[in-house]
Amino acid sequence: MPSRNIRKTYVDHTYYHIYNRGVEKRKIFLDQQDYATFLGCLKLYLTPPQTIDRRFAHTLQGETLLDTKTVFAPSRQPNNHTNSIDLVAYCLIPNHFHFLLRSIERDSMPRFMSSLSTRYSMYFNKKYERVGSLFQGPYKAVMVEHENQFLWVTKYIHRNPLSLSPNLANYAYSSYPNYLGKIHQTWIHPENILCYFSQTNPRLTYQNFVEEPLAEQKENSYLTLEN
Repeated sequence: MPSRNIRKTYVDHTYYHIYNRGVEKRKIFLDQQDYATFLGCLKLYLTPPQTIDRRFAHTLQGETLLDTKTVFAPSRQPNNHTNSIDLVAYCLIPNHFHFLLRSIERDSMPRFMSSLSTRYSMYFNKKYERVGSLFQGPYKAVMVEHENQFLWVTKYIHRNPLSLSPNLANYAYSSYPNYLGKIHQTWIHPENILCYFSQTNPRLTYQNFVEEPLAEQKENSYLTLEN
């Protein structure tokens, strides 16, 4: 992966395309429980503490899959990043993930990603009785510098599972269903993108934008996760 995307400094109130994958391109999500655990961590980190049920569970496709004690030590209050990170889009694929998020404070990005990566790695290594790094080095971060890039990054992220699920709207491990009004995850902010589309029916206009095939010339290098 391009070393230029391993950032050491960040700008506050700025959007970034974040991505990482498993070491040696290995899978980091092996079953539905793994996906639910990762999403559950996102929910816990990005939901105001006073609104979280302390019996915390994450529901995926109608099934409750995760209890706090499986991921968080009961004596520790997990870090909360509600006021420092806005997650706009995400997609989880068996061996990697993508985020589009806004870093509200300059140092909020590394703190959030460290919390998430460390906690999920601990869960994964314990479950599968493994040791060592789960991810292929530090996460990568590409600063979003203009409006066109901002919109196209979400299209790229939401089209990422196309080879796994031709019907993108039904892919369970993506923020795309939030944009279409099929689900409502309060810790996702689709309104940051939908405001650029039709005022009468922004969800449908956005769906048409995403599901129109990606032209080759639009597959810019800043969007591409190397194979």
